[in-house]
Amino acid sequence: MKKSVLLFLFSALILFFFMPVQSHAATTQTKIILDGQELNLPNEVEVVNVRNNIMIPIRVVAENLEFNVIWDQKTQNVNIQQGSKTITLTVGKQEASVDNSTVSLNIAPQIIKNTVVVPIRFVSEEMGLKVGWNNQEKIVTLASTPTTSPPSSSANSSQNDATTNLVHEINYANNQLVVSLDREVTPVITTLKNPDRIVVDFPSTNFGNLSQPAPTGSMGKLSTGDIPNLTEVRYSLFKNDPAQVRIVIELNNVSSVSYNQQYIDGKFILDLIMVNDPTPATPISDSGKKVVVIDPGHGGSDPGTTSITNKHEKDFNLALALKVQAILLQEPEIEVVMTRETDVYPTRSERVKLANDLNADVFVSIHGNSVLSSPQTTGTETFYYQRASSEELANIVHKHLVEAMGLKDRGVKNGSLQVIRETTMPAVLLEVGFLSNLPEEEAMMSESVQTKAAQAIVDGIKEYLKL
Repeated sequence: MKKSVLLFLFSALILFFFMPVQSHAATTQTKIILDGQELNLPNEVEVVNVRNNIMIPIRVVAENLEFNVIWDQKTQNVNIQQGSKTITLTVGKQEASVDNSTVSLNIAPQIIKNTVVVPIRFVSEEMGLKVGWNNQEKIVTLASTPTTSPPSSSANSSQNDATTNLVHEINYANNQLVVSLDREVTPVITTLKNPDRIVVDFPSTNFGNLSQPAPTGSMGKLSTGDIPNLTEVRYSLFKNDPAQVRIVIELNNVSSVSYNQQYIDGKFILDLIMVNDPTPATPISDSGKKVVVIDPGHGGSDPGTTSITNKHEKDFNLALALKVQAILLQEPEIEVVMTRETDVYPTRSERVKLANDLNADVFVSIHGNSVLSSPQTTGTETFYYQRASSEELANIVHKHLVEAMGLKDRGVKNGSLQVIRETTMPAVLLEVGFLSNLPEEEAMMSESVQTKAAQAIVDGIKEYLKL
């Protein structure tokens, strides 16, 4: 009897070790090599092996293989395009459409850990890439061209070093990406969906002495804080030979995004313009005094940005706002309310609640701009959230402010900033000028210029209110 039990247990162990494992997905340490270069995958991105099929997230397909990928949440469809080639896959369906022809798959796309993954072999081969798999080392190789290359010489190496551009600093603030470079280069800029991203590729470019260097073999990330509509900004050495630096700006809660680019004194500058879903406007009251809320940005524990001579934005905001208040107090048809009159910090939510509880007719938030990494940047810009009444107010106040300040007109822009997004009345946020620009800072801190700016803001408010 004892011998029979032992024989049974031994047989069970044999079956356990040699029977196929039917686990849904096993995470591997898989690497992906594209044309001889290892792809730098974000730390949170997982390549998974599902029943001996290597599956990768759509995000990797889009960013690293440079395909255009569209994810339809409602239909669970993945549409992948490159040139005239189109592939459509559906989560859970073991068939795909390739240029309107039906093709069978070894495995259907799946959702694992809230991420859509697709079979890399099928997608890559259909897009003209040769796929290899090293099971022992868990390496996927992709080749778009023959990987053999002529032997390099010291002369060639020196020539490559001489022609490689270097990135020395990457910053993101005020919806603006600023990249410091050795010399001007025209990047390749791509917009991608699901999630919304802007991918900026700098050809023949490597990293210099960055203050936040990217970890070897992976992506670095900027410390961006709580910036509206921004998920993260990450960067990596995307290719080695020739070198190519890639910066990805990942966004959220935007219905569309556009951009303007310029190159000023060794700095590539990308200005983002984000559009959000519109919110119905609140009609203006037809009787009594008009309630105008003036909001000096930041304050107290929140100094705001820093000027080129290390002054705090909060002090400029308050000084200008108090001058606006003084002028508005002389207007018999206007009741002015301040979100702060001293160096204190009301939260953004408290500022919004104050204006909404008062059922104010107009909300104006006053700020100073700054990009310390680009002291040449200059100008006045005005933000509104996508409401017709806010846009009208923004255009009128901006016109008066630009005329008074005499600075570069950076335009009126849509922006999803909390104090203008969550207020229910016509609301604007003024970026009067750049404290990071020395002549502009001197002007903005002067009493005479602040008085002119304050009068311009009041004139704009009165014109909008038809007073």
